[in-house]
Amino acid sequence: MKTDHPDIKHGKLGILLLSLGTPDAPTYAATRRYLAEFLSDPRVIETPRAIWLPILYGPILTFRPAKSAKAYAKIWDYERGESPLRTHSRAQAEKLQAMMGEAAHVEWAFRYGQPNTERGLEALRAKGCDRILLFALYPQYSATTTATAYDKCFEILGKMRWQPAVRTVPAYVDHPAFADELAASVKEGLATLDWQPEKVLASYHSIPKSYWDNGDPYPCHCFKTSRLLREKLGMGEDTLLTSFQSRVGPTEWVSPYTDKTVEKLAKEGVKKLAVLAPAFSSDCLETLEEINMELRETFLEHGGTHFHYIPCLNATERGMRVIDSVARHELQGWL
Repeated sequence: MKTDHPDIKHGKLGILLLSLGTPDAPTYAATRRYLAEFLSDPRVIETPRAIWLPILYGPILTFRPAKSAKAYAKIWDYERGESPLRTHSRAQAEKLQAMMGEAAHVEWAFRYGQPNTERGLEALRAKGCDRILLFALYPQYSATTTATAYDKCFEILGKMRWQPAVRTVPAYVDHPAFADELAASVKEGLATLDWQPEKVLASYHSIPKSYWDNGDPYPCHCFKTSRLLREKLGMGEDTLLTSFQSRVGPTEWVSPYTDKTVEKLAKEGVKKLAVLAPAFSSDCLETLEEINMELRETFLEHGGTHFHYIPCLNATERGMRVIDSVARHELQGWL
């Protein structure tokens, strides 16, 4: 029957995988553009705008991009022309799409940088997705990561004439698949060594301590992750340690600090150390450069002899089992 109503696709299910983001190139200009978007987010920096923005667009965006670009250059995949995070994020979406088949359309996006969140949501809506699962790939919840990812989605959804129904994936530190696969990846990583680490360090990206004091549960989720890992691996608190990395500026951040912890361990006579980063779903600047390069150097300089970094779950079979399992759990009643 002929109708004048426009033909609009609908009735499909969509999943949007959300990660933090990356510059488009390891250059001053690209890194400055990325940092400007990232550090102007009030979820990330809670300092009043009138105070913070002049500092950001003054000294920080004048000097920090050069340092960050140099760090990105160390890990950049020049053959693909992109950072490892973009490679892993694309692979996660492609593999989840294959696992979902015709049941759902899968897209991926970054909170900062390209492909951006708007592009991801518009792509799903164009495919007729009127039910969308927003999946921020952060096992532990923080307002600085999970919340701002969903904030951006809701901001974009608010401009849509025909809004889809949406669900958001909460922190999945308690999901059995996460602890199981993470522990298994540690076992596999350590099994490749011809030496036995004396300590295993779980290093998490830190947040300002004031955020925790004001109710952000992220550090609690991190400590719980370590506890679950210890239970799965049969390690004690004196063997599997917890620390926090990536602090910036004079503000007090959640501690103990990773760099200080590693330096202390080496000075106390620990010679063999393994490190993992359970807060990251994909390897990125903070894991590949800050941990596997800078932290390795710190440990060896202060007396350590053996250092091993255990990669993130990324788009491995174990990593994809976590993403698929969590997604299907949150899609109950829709799938």
